[in-house]
Amino acid sequence: MRFGPVPLSEAQGAILAHSVALPDGRLRKGCILGPAEIARLRSAGLAEVTAARLDPQDLHEDAAALAIARALVPDSALAGLDLRPVGTGRVNLHARTAGVLEVLAPRINALNATDPMITCATAPRWQRLAAGEMAATVKIIAYGVAQDAVAAACIAGTQALRLHPPRLGRIALIETQTDPTARPLGPEAITQRLARLGAGLTMHRHSPHRVAELAATLASVEAELILILTASATSDAEDVAPAALRRAGGRVDRFGMPVDPGNLLFLGQLNGTPVIGLPGCVRSPALNGADWVMERLICGVAVSGADIAGMGVGGLLKEIPQRGRLREAREPPAKPPGTSDRE
Repeated sequence: MRFGPVPLSEAQGAILAHSVALPDGRLRKGCILGPAEIARLRSAGLAEVTAARLDPQDLHEDAAALAIARALVPDSALAGLDLRPVGTGRVNLHARTAGVLEVLAPRINALNATDPMITCATAPRWQRLAAGEMAATVKIIAYGVAQDAVAAACIAGTQALRLHPPRLGRIALIETQTDPTARPLGPEAITQRLARLGAGLTMHRHSPHRVAELAATLASVEAELILILTASATSDAEDVAPAALRRAGGRVDRFGMPVDPGNLLFLGQLNGTPVIGLPGCVRSPALNGADWVMERLICGVAVSGADIAGMGVGGLLKEIPQRGRLREAREPPAKPPGTSDRE
């Protein structure tokens, strides 16, 4: 592509690089200069314009952006992502339904490395998206780019994006209680989370906060996902909820996660059904590590202990004021001058 000042006598078919104000209106940048546009420029007393001229081996920005977007998502129905109309070298991709976004980062990185004029920006990997929300955007920075570079980008980014819609419909919540006379805390924040993915609780049970009773309750539940919210925080892999899961015939695959808030989550299985031991911070509607695990499982994406171990980068989330123990302890009040620490 050639870019720079062009005499009007040579400008037909070129792409106007910058908008030009004229007595009879405005010529917008990016327009193709034809006889009518050139006549208007001459009438305004101009002899040249700054323009881009594509070489035979170049693709126009719109054609390039559309080709790359179609390589990212060859089948919109299968990928769960819609391509919006191309314009100004850009194609936006939007979620067809609610779900979590799978991003094959090495492919996106390779695509972005083919040519500086070719770019693709995505939402974070496994980000929950609402229906219609933007998942990614392809943007060609220049007015044109070499066909070879576009072909390389298409190969690099092939099928790099996919939305996983909700798959699980039967979700159970078990709350434990240390005081049977106390009012249960209720599942409002959890049901709000599930509603974002069009899901809801099909079962909500209560159990004393003791291993035997919780194990019996677990064994009686029929669901595709089991959530446990304990009255007292799970502080060890041998604590009440993990021990109850094992007694019921299940297993604990991971206790603890490098996401804060959310450290005290545990993940396991019971007869093939995933079980999440929820950290107490789920009582707040604010984002926490449990969201990342629940959202993937609800959308049919398996989560392993190794997956949780890999959540630490980016896992320092916004502090929740409702936490019983904040991330940083408050400063003690200053002592009056002349007093001793031993007083």
